[in-house]
Amino acid sequence: MGKTLENQSTLRGFIDRFGMPRLIIAAFVVLLFVMAPIVGADLTMQIGNVINRFSWNAVLVLAMVPMIQSGCSLNFGIPLGILSGLLGGTLSIQLGFTGVASFFVAILLATPFAVLVGGGYGWLLNKIKGGEMMIATYVGLASIAFMCMMWLLLPYTSPTMVWGLSGKGLRTTISLDGFYDKALANFLAIPIDPEDGLYFPTGSILFFAVLALGIWAFFRTKTGTAMTAVGSNPQFARAAGINVNRMRLLSVIMSTWLGAVGILVYQQGFGFMQLYMAPNNMTLPTVSAILIGGAAVNKASIPNVIIGTVLFQSIVTLTPTVVTAMIHMDISEVVRMIVSNGMILYALTRVMKGEGSR
Repeated sequence: MGKTLENQSTLRGFIDRFGMPRLIIAAFVVLLFVMAPIVGADLTMQIGNVINRFSWNAVLVLAMVPMIQSGCSLNFGIPLGILSGLLGGTLSIQLGFTGVASFFVAILLATPFAVLVGGGYGWLLNKIKGGEMMIATYVGLASIAFMCMMWLLLPYTSPTMVWGLSGKGLRTTISLDGFYDKALANFLAIPIDPEDGLYFPTGSILFFAVLALGIWAFFRTKTGTAMTAVGSNPQFARAAGINVNRMRLLSVIMSTWLGAVGILVYQQGFGFMQLYMAPNNMTLPTVSAILIGGAAVNKASIPNVIIGTVLFQSIVTLTPTVVTAMIHMDISEVVRMIVSNGMILYALTRVMKGEGSR
């Protein structure tokens, strides 16, 4: 009897720590993996797709951590970082860099843009403490609209990027073939199903692991601890002599830079660069992933990033495939839109209720 009670207590403790909503989502993901071969979907292909999508999106989700930890709330202004990354990527191609070098040059060129706009964004958030999420949303939308004009006006001349007839303005979608397409993914790639072109993106996963380890280590330094204290209790942090505004500003710059790097990682895996309104499609899925992973509005961790990205991308990838195979109709895009927006809605209701990791 005592052992039974102990087991029940252990199970209850696990559920409390992991969270019932995440257990339900994880169980649904397992069900999808079980159903995939039953309805005729290639299970190996689906696993490979989930791994690939994780490698594309994980750094973007990681970009949420610094701002959450500092109390700046969820980074709905991540388009600023994404646009900085797009500027770095387009400039790298414009300057004629190719192969793996073009990827690291793109990061180098994106960094000053990310620091500059991140600094301005952080200054703005320090002026409107308490309303960060709403202001960040409008900042993101405004920056995307501004860059829609700039993509047409900036003096790019690379024939790979500009419109063919006019020779001016950047195309909506730019192929990265010959530039940094699979720059990370092909590094030490492990074959999963070579006939279908399916490989384990070792380089992309390692790159994410290095960045995640760097963030983990940073939050164990004196500065990182001060940043966490600001997010947990700004009044106490101020009384302890911590410059609250400086910590918040630093976190926003870090988040913006990670967003710039994250979109470059996404592009190298995807194989294309998408401009104009495309960055707007990255914000809500990224925010939702970190929330589904168990983050709160002022507390996030690397496990939250990994769990959230895996769960979100698994459902978005597997649900359309399984449903389409079950009803024998190609409605994959419709199902993907319903599921992804449903997950976003669920995640946002969690944060509105103030639920986070326990």
